[in-house]
Amino acid sequence: MVSGQARLAICAWLATLAAASALLPLVTPASWLLQAAFVLGVQSGVGAVARRIPLAGVLTVALQALVTLLLLTFVFARESAFAGLFPGPEAFTHFGTLLTEGADDVSRFAIPAPVTEGIRLLLIGGVLVIGLLVDALAVTYRSAAPAGLPLLALYSVAAGLAQGGARWLWFLCAAVGYLLLLLAEGRDRLSQWGRVFGGAGTGRRTGAYGPALGGPAVAPVRTGRRIGAAALGLALLVPALLPSLGGGLLDPAGRGGPGSGGGGTVSAINPLVALQDSLNQPENRTVLTYETDAASSQDLYMRIIALDQFDGTAWKPSERRIQDVPPLLPPVPGLSPGVSTRKVTTRIAAAGWYEQDWLPMPYPAQQVKIDGRWRFEPESRGLVGVRGQNTRGAQYVVESLQVRPTAEQLAGAPRPPQQLLDEYTEVPESLPETVEERARSVTDGMANGYEQALALQEWFAREGGFRYDTEVKAGSGSAAITRFLEQKEGFCVHFAFSMAAMSRTLGIPARVAVGFQPGAPAGDGTVQVGLQDAHAWPELYFEGVGWTRFEPTPSRGSTPGYAQPDLPEPDEDAGALPEPTETVRPSARPTAPDECPAELRRTGECGEDDPAVGAAPPEDGFPWQKALITALVALVVLVVPLLPLMWRIRARARRLGPAAERLGPGGQMLAAWRELLDSGWDYGIAPAESATPRRAVERIVSAGELGPAPAEAAGRVADAVERVLYAPRPLPASSGLAEDVRRVRAGLRASAGRGGRARALLLPRSAIRVMWAVAGCWGVAGQRLRGAALRVASRQRA
Repeated sequence: MVSGQARLAICAWLATLAAASALLPLVTPASWLLQAAFVLGVQSGVGAVARRIPLAGVLTVALQALVTLLLLTFVFARESAFAGLFPGPEAFTHFGTLLTEGADDVSRFAIPAPVTEGIRLLLIGGVLVIGLLVDALAVTYRSAAPAGLPLLALYSVAAGLAQGGARWLWFLCAAVGYLLLLLAEGRDRLSQWGRVFGGAGTGRRTGAYGPALGGPAVAPVRTGRRIGAAALGLALLVPALLPSLGGGLLDPAGRGGPGSGGGGTVSAINPLVALQDSLNQPENRTVLTYETDAASSQDLYMRIIALDQFDGTAWKPSERRIQDVPPLLPPVPGLSPGVSTRKVTTRIAAAGWYEQDWLPMPYPAQQVKIDGRWRFEPESRGLVGVRGQNTRGAQYVVESLQVRPTAEQLAGAPRPPQQLLDEYTEVPESLPETVEERARSVTDGMANGYEQALALQEWFAREGGFRYDTEVKAGSGSAAITRFLEQKEGFCVHFAFSMAAMSRTLGIPARVAVGFQPGAPAGDGTVQVGLQDAHAWPELYFEGVGWTRFEPTPSRGSTPGYAQPDLPEPDEDAGALPEPTETVRPSARPTAPDECPAELRRTGECGEDDPAVGAAPPEDGFPWQKALITALVALVVLVVPLLPLMWRIRARARRLGPAAERLGPGGQMLAAWRELLDSGWDYGIAPAESATPRRAVERIVSAGELGPAPAEAAGRVADAVERVLYAPRPLPASSGLAEDVRRVRAGLRASAGRGGRARALLLPRSAIRVMWAVAGCWGVAGQRLRGAALRVASRQRA
C-alpha cells in the first residue's frame, strides 16, 4: 500500500501540474509540459527518498534543489557542463543567455508563442520552482494550506497573460489539484490519529474523556469533500456573477450586458504595446484573408478603431454609446455628394487564433453582414463584440466606399462645425510649445489646412530625416512625442501620434486610426493580412470629404492619390492586384541584399542589413557572478522569512507526532510539555524555567485567558509531567497528551487578537531556541578546536 506521505507527495506533484496546465494556451506545442512533469516527478521522488532516510526538512529541500539544478543542466546546458551534468561557470553563462533570450521572446511573440529554448527554460524552470515550494510546504513540513500560495502565483501568471473564454477550465484544473492536495493531507492526519469515530453512521462518538453526544457520525474526509466542493462552486459562481475585466488587444468591459439590447457604452484601452509586439513578430502569421472586387487593394486598409482623445499621457478612444447594427449604416459624416466614391464589396475571414473585440474592416463601411453579438459605434463607424463575442474564426462581408477627393476639394474645404473643432483640435497643456512651433515652422507659407497636412506628411516621410525603427520604446504621450521629434526614430505609432498632435495645434481636426495595412496577394485570388501588417495612421477631417487618411510613416503603407497632388491621378488599371510572383512573403531566413524584396527591406529583415543577424555574442559573456548573487539574494529574501514558521511546524510535528513515541513514556511527556511551553511563548507568555509545572500552567491559563476546556487540558499535561519528574517509577504516557496540547494551543489562538495570531504563526518567539542551539554547538566546537590546538602545541613542545 502507498503510505500517507507518498500519497501526499503524489498529490503535490499532481497539484503543481494542474496549475501549470493554465500555461498551455500561452505557447505551442505543449510537449514542454511532459518534460516538466518528468523532471518534477524526479524532484518529488528525491524528496520522498530523503524523507524516508530520514533527513532534516532543510536538508531535504536543499537536496531536491540540487538534483533539480543537475537535471536542468543536463536538459539545457549539458554541452557546457562537466560530464554533461555538473554546472560550471560556462553552464551558468548559458543559463543566463537562455533566460535573457526567453524574456525577449516573451515580449516579442504573440500568444500562442512558439516554444523557443529560452521560453522552454522559463516554463520548465518556473514549474520546478513552484513544485519545490509546494512539495516542501505540503509534504516535508506537513502544511498543505500554505502550499496554495505558490500554486495561486503560478495560475495567476498564466491567467493574466492568457486570452480567450476557456479560462474557467484551467481554473477548474488548478482548483481540483489544490483540493486533492488538501484532502490527501486530511486523510494522512486522520491515519496518524487513529480511528476516532465508530460505527457506520449510526453509532456514538467516543472521545478521549468519555462518550460524546449521540447522533450520526460524520466522516471528516466526507465533510472535507463537501467543504471543498462548496468552495469550488463558489469560486466558479462568484466570478461569473461579478463584472469581469476584459482581455485582448481592446478591452471589452462596459459594453452593456445581456439584455441590454443596443444600449450601453463602449471603451477600449490603448493598443500601442500590442501593435508594437505584432510588428516585431519574426513570423508573419496570417490574421485576415479577404477577397475584394476593388480594382486595387492598396487603399484597402483594415481599420479597427480610432483613438480620438489625447490627454497628454496617451492617445486613446473616447467612451461612446453603442447600438444595434442597422441594415444600412448611417451616412458618412462630412461626406458631400460632390466627392467621387466607388462602392467596394469585401469578403473577410479572420484566423481561428485571432481574438479581437473590434471588427477589422475597410473605412467607411456602408453595410456589414455578420453573425453574432455585435454592436455599432457611430462615431468611429466600427463594430464591437459584446458578451464575449470576438473575431475568432469570423466570416463577414463588408460593403464600403473608396472615397476619391480631388486636391481642389480638399484645399477648398469649408470650416468644420464648431463642436467638431472643439473636440478634435483639443491638445493638453502638457504638450510642449515646441511641438506647435515645429508644426508652424514646417507648414510656413501654406495657404490652407490641406496644404499644411501635405507639408507635415512630406516632412515626416521624406524631408525631415526620420528613421523607421520598431525597437524604439513605445509611447504616445507628450513626452514621447517630444522625444520622437528630437531623436527622429520610431515606428508607425510615433509618426501617426505626432502628426495628429501637430495637426491639432494648427486647428486641423485629427485623430489616429489603428488597424492593418492591405496585405499581399496569396496567389489564389485572395489577399492575406499578417501580424506584421499592423499599422497606425492619422486621420484628418475636411468638411465635404470627412475623415481622410494620410501616411506619414516612411517605407510603410501606401500614400493615397489625393495626398500626392504633384503626381498624376493613378489609372484604375495600373493599380490592379499584382501577380503572386511579384510579392514575396516574409521568410524566416535572412535573404541576400540583392535578392531581398522591398517588403522585407523596409521591415529590416534582410540578412546583412540587420546587425543582429549572425552577430557574435559579446566577448565578456553573461555576467554569471552577478546572476548568481541576484538569485541567492532573491532566495534569501523569499525563504529566510519563512524559516521560523517551518521550524515551528517541524518541531510541533516531532514533539506531538509518532516520532515522539520512540522517546519512551517519559521522553514523550517531556516533549509534549516543551511544546506546551513554546506554544504559550509564541503568544507572548515567556516560560519561567524555575517555575514548577503547576505554576507554569497557572501562568499560561491566566495570561492566555484560556477557557475551561483548554485550562483543564493544560492541567492534565502538568499532572502528567509531575508524575514523570517525581514518581518513583515512570508512568505510561497518556494517549490524549498530544491532543491536550493542541487544545491549549487552540485556546491561546482563540483569545489572541489578529496581530497576535499572525505573529505567532510567522514570527514565533520560541524559534529563538534555534539560535540558542546554534550558539551552543558553536561554543562546543570552539572548545574542541581550542583543545585540539593545545594538544598539538603540547606535542610540538615535547
